[in-house]
Amino acid sequence: RDLMPRTLEGQITMEKTPSYFVTKEAPARISSMSKGTKLIVVVRDPVTRAISDYTQTLSKKPDIPTFESLTFKNRTTGLIDTSWSAIQIGIYAKHLENWLLYFPIGQILFVSGERMISDPAGELGRVQDFLGLKRIITDKHFYFNKTKGFPCLTKAEGSSKPHCLGKTKGRTHPDIDQEVVQRLRDFYRPFNMKFYQMTGQDFGWD
Repeated sequence: RDLMPRTLEGQITMEKTPSYFVTKEAPARISSMSKGTKLIVVVRDPVTRAISDYTQTLSKKPDIPTFESLTFKNRTTGLIDTSWSAIQIGIYAKHLENWLLYFPIGQILFVSGERMISDPAGELGRVQDFLGLKRIITDKHFYFNKTKGFPCLTKAEGSSKPHCLGKTKGRTHPDIDQEVVQRLRDFYRPFNMKFYQMTGQDFGWD
């Protein structure tokens, strides 16, 4: 709480850390600080997420093993290595179970990473509603950047210039063996179905 900025009456303080959702201690700690905290989790197809995670690491450590070799404990049997964090993070149902011990599902909003690209205003409309805010962000605030493959803000807060995601976002993914991608899809399917049931949302990842 000491690290958070002072919040005036009528203001909402927001903080983001990507690793909260997968950190075992986080739900209990946040609950003990403020049981009424609203939580927003952005999720995307776990297979795409794993490849994106690998791409990010590859840009910093070009000599790491191939995606295919890291994915399997045993390539012949097709046994997926769930200890690899890139795979582990996408088992959303497992992480959510931990959060539901401390927070009701109605206090958590799940935002679709895919819809954030295809319909950013619509998805941010859901965020604004969830936070009890007036819908100020609309379609007119975005344009699609073909180079990046992502929507950009027409102008950033306090600036007259457009704002796009930084250089570390929108990297081209390496070509992954399609058999490996299919094995991963099969691996994640039951976890995805469980996640859809838990959240009441079908994210359409299959």
